[in-house]
Amino acid sequence: MKYLLLCLLFAGSILHAQVVNKTDSNRVKSGDTLVIDTGHKDSLKIFKPTINDYQYQTRFSEKKIFDTALSYDKTFIFTQYNNRDNFGRIQFSNIGEGFNPLVYEVNTEQNLSLLPTRKSFFILGINDIKYYDVKTPTTTFIYHNSVSTGAALQSTYTQNIGKNFNFAVEYMGLRSLGKYLHNLSANNNIVFSGHFTSKNGKYEAFAHYIHQNVNNQENGGIADIDLFLNGGSNFNNRLNLPVNLANSNSRFSYRRYFFSHEFRPFASEKFPFKIRHTIFHQGNKYYYGQQSPESYWFADQSELVDYPLSSKKYSENLSNTVSVLFDQKNFKLDGGVRHQLIKLGVGTAFPAAFGYPQELTENRIGAVGNLLINLWEKVELNANLEFSNGNHFGTYLRSQNLLKFEPIKDYFVNAKVNFQTASPTFNLLMNPSVYGKFNYFLDQPKNETITEIGGDVNLKWFKSSVFANYFRIDNYTYLDSHAKPQQSGSSLNISQIGGEATFSYGKFHLNPKLLFQSAISNKDLYPMPNFIGRANFFWQSKMFKNAAEVQAGIKLYYFTKFASREFFPILNEFILPGTNSQTIGGQPIGDVYFNMKVKRMFFFIEAQHLNTTFMKNRSFTVPNYPLYDFRLNLGIVWYLFS
Repeated sequence: MKYLLLCLLFAGSILHAQVVNKTDSNRVKSGDTLVIDTGHKDSLKIFKPTINDYQYQTRFSEKKIFDTALSYDKTFIFTQYNNRDNFGRIQFSNIGEGFNPLVYEVNTEQNLSLLPTRKSFFILGINDIKYYDVKTPTTTFIYHNSVSTGAALQSTYTQNIGKNFNFAVEYMGLRSLGKYLHNLSANNNIVFSGHFTSKNGKYEAFAHYIHQNVNNQENGGIADIDLFLNGGSNFNNRLNLPVNLANSNSRFSYRRYFFSHEFRPFASEKFPFKIRHTIFHQGNKYYYGQQSPESYWFADQSELVDYPLSSKKYSENLSNTVSVLFDQKNFKLDGGVRHQLIKLGVGTAFPAAFGYPQELTENRIGAVGNLLINLWEKVELNANLEFSNGNHFGTYLRSQNLLKFEPIKDYFVNAKVNFQTASPTFNLLMNPSVYGKFNYFLDQPKNETITEIGGDVNLKWFKSSVFANYFRIDNYTYLDSHAKPQQSGSSLNISQIGGEATFSYGKFHLNPKLLFQSAISNKDLYPMPNFIGRANFFWQSKMFKNAAEVQAGIKLYYFTKFASREFFPILNEFILPGTNSQTIGGQPIGDVYFNMKVKRMFFFIEAQHLNTTFMKNRSFTVPNYPLYDFRLNLGIVWYLFS
């Protein structure tokens, strides 16, 4: 109830714009407000807004309209607490706990910052913040029920003040008790954003403030797996299963102030130059707390060191960039210089015996550049480059290159070549702990270098696509089975290939998605399933004299059995399995769902993991952490265009 009250104070919620429409059907089309009375009688024009009057964009994207269609992909998005399609991941038993990533992917939010992997799945980066342009005050609510007790509710209110300024306020609150002991999740975030354009169009500014918290109780998983697999009916009540940790928790805080503005000094179209300035400050804090030492982590008092029970790590990034832009419709080029002040530290100094520093601080100087070329609306090249250098964290270089073209009408090809060399994620550089064996400082690590080559082909037939990716990671940085950071002396090579299609017959539709992957070398450093598959068979139709639209179907999710990495709560990271590794996967996860759209309101009702109602749950997210049992999952999305 308190989340509802907070949401009412902030006046509602807009669409969490992680929705990606592959056909870009939500691009802004020509024409917006309809004139339904031209004012011939009394000179007063009457306007009726259309969906094209409700738009959003990120800092460097084109504008799109709100996607209010009941498409098949919505059932994968609005049944997830983070409102994203999480294909290639497997969820922990409680919402708000994150996922075990089954597929290798590059998360640029971890570059030169502290961001534990399991805390990363709801984080909103700079390029995730939405700026709006709406004709009337707009609100959207997104609701998810919880596991056991609690709820998740996201709401945003956005409004234009005049034609040139828009502001938005978003609040998300999640609290879910979970079905196991010490399993509480409590996440929240608040976002303030604004967008201003001068009347003459020469000046434009974007600003936002965001504060996110991802907090979890940590129970260390099931203490006796045999009780879960073979125990009597008494253990069907999951609260009766003993867990490894009794009084531990982890908290992550993410805060950012962002301001970016640009000015066009010349009015003539012959001189399409702009000057852009961007400044932001981002602070990340990670805490691991416990009321007393957990016997699960040590065998003898001599393994403890003189350090507080609760530990803290943090990183800060103050970034200041000035660029010059050449800005035309089909050709954009900008380049600039960047200064960063970066810090990485711990709250309480390490015990003197370790000799580790308490804080690393450095000034970094670098450059940024972007190129966009659009030819005949058929070929588009988008290239980005960022470079910086410092004493502690070395050279950072990231190059992203995306080529889009349409060789044949309605057939699209996206090709990418990305390169990155950067310091390992800050969470693996240092860690303080009351447990002596979990203290470390990775001094002067080698840069982790990632080369990514891939792309996808979108075909007209069956709305299908085929994709392939290849990764080469040099100096791959990982946590071994003792939770100590290591760097590989040889490269890790990963290949991925897959596809998706939609087959339709009347009102019946089948949407399968497949992924095959393999580590070509160093397979033991990144265990992964060789195959991940998902199938969605559904019926969709208008009903009740076209007043509602209904989807009803079955979803199956499956990945092959493999010896998964283990979850390590102290760092909120995944570590290599030990000698007695536990395999996960090899069992289907079946859901039955019923979705309905009535005007601008969507209902998503899903019986998750339904097969556990007639067979015993033997599925795991990671070793010692069972996958959720059967639950009735409810999602509601409501757009209010005033």
